[in-house]
Amino acid sequence: MTDNINYFGSADAALIARDFTDEQRKDFTVRRVELWASTTATEQAVNRMEVELIRQWNANHPDIGYNRWPRFDKDRQSASNTCIGGIS
Repeated sequence: MTDNINYFGSADAALIARDFTDEQRKDFTVRRVELWASTTATEQAVNRMEVELIRQWNANHPDIGYNRWPRFDKDRQSASNTCIGGIS
Protein backbone atom coordinates (compact mmCIF):
# COMPACT_ATOMS: atom_id res chain seq x y z
CA MET A 1 0.00 0.00 0.00
CA THR A 2 2.78 2.46 0.81
CA ASP A 3 5.75 0.82 -0.91
CA ASN A 4 6.56 4.18 -2.43
CA ILE A 5 9.87 5.99 -1.94
CA ASN A 6 7.96 9.28 -1.78
CA TYR A 7 5.63 8.23 1.05
CA PHE A 8 6.35 9.77 4.45
CA GLY A 9 2.95 9.42 6.04
CA SER A 10 0.13 11.89 6.27
CA ALA A 11 1.54 14.49 8.64
CA ASP A 12 0.13 18.01 8.68
CA ALA A 13 2.53 20.24 6.70
CA ALA A 14 1.57 23.30 8.75
CA LEU A 15 2.52 21.56 12.00
CA ILE A 16 5.89 20.53 10.59
CA ALA A 17 6.55 24.00 9.14
CA ARG A 18 6.14 25.60 12.56
CA ASP A 19 9.18 23.66 13.80
CA PHE A 20 11.55 25.14 11.21
CA THR A 21 12.78 28.65 10.55
CA ASP A 22 12.94 29.90 6.97
CA GLU A 23 16.70 29.35 7.04
CA GLN A 24 16.37 25.77 8.37
CA ARG A 25 13.84 24.96 5.67
CA LYS A 26 16.48 25.62 3.01
CA ASP A 27 18.70 22.73 4.13
CA PHE A 28 17.44 19.75 6.12
CA THR A 29 17.53 15.97 6.05
CA VAL A 30 14.58 13.61 6.35
CA ARG A 31 15.11 10.10 7.65
CA ARG A 32 12.50 7.39 7.27
CA VAL A 33 12.43 4.25 9.41
CA GLU A 34 10.16 1.41 8.37
CA LEU A 35 8.56 0.17 11.58
CA TRP A 36 6.40 -2.57 10.08
CA ALA A 37 5.83 -4.18 6.72
CA SER A 38 3.56 -6.83 5.28
CA THR A 39 2.94 -8.14 1.80
CA THR A 40 -0.34 -9.82 2.77
CA ALA A 41 -2.08 -7.46 5.21
CA THR A 42 -5.49 -6.09 4.30
CA GLU A 43 -6.07 -2.33 4.24
CA GLN A 44 -8.01 -2.71 7.50
CA ALA A 45 -5.06 -4.52 9.14
CA VAL A 46 -2.63 -1.84 7.91
CA ASN A 47 -4.86 0.90 9.34
CA ARG A 48 -5.08 -0.93 12.67
CA MET A 49 -1.30 -1.29 12.80
CA GLU A 50 -0.83 2.39 11.94
CA VAL A 51 -2.98 3.43 14.91
CA GLU A 52 -1.18 0.96 17.18
CA LEU A 53 2.25 2.30 16.20
CA ILE A 54 1.16 5.94 16.48
CA ARG A 55 0.04 5.25 20.05
CA GLN A 56 3.05 3.08 20.90
CA TRP A 57 5.50 5.79 19.81
CA ASN A 58 3.39 8.68 21.17
CA ALA A 59 3.46 10.17 17.68
CA ASN A 60 0.11 11.82 18.41
CA HIS A 61 1.43 13.57 21.54
CA PRO A 62 1.49 17.29 20.65
CA ASP A 63 4.96 17.72 22.20
CA ILE A 64 6.46 14.74 20.34
CA GLY A 65 4.93 13.97 16.97
CA TYR A 66 2.94 15.38 14.09
CA ASN A 67 0.04 12.93 14.09
CA ARG A 68 -3.23 14.44 15.30
CA TRP A 69 -5.22 11.28 14.76
CA PRO A 70 -5.98 9.25 16.69
CA ARG A 71 -6.50 12.05 19.18
CA PHE A 72 -3.90 11.95 21.96
CA ASP A 73 -5.19 10.51 25.23
CA LYS A 74 -2.80 11.00 28.15
CA ASP A 75 -4.32 7.98 29.92
CA ARG A 76 -3.25 5.73 27.01
CA GLN A 77 0.18 7.34 26.60
CA SER A 78 2.99 4.83 26.27
CA ALA A 79 5.83 5.47 28.70
CA SER A 80 8.15 3.10 26.86
CA ASN A 81 8.87 5.16 23.75
CA THR A 82 9.09 8.86 23.15
CA CYS A 83 10.99 8.91 19.87
CA ILE A 84 11.59 6.83 16.78
CA GLY A 85 14.98 5.50 15.78
CA GLY A 86 16.75 7.13 18.70
CA ILE A 87 15.92 10.62 17.44
CA SER A 88 13.94 12.82 19.78
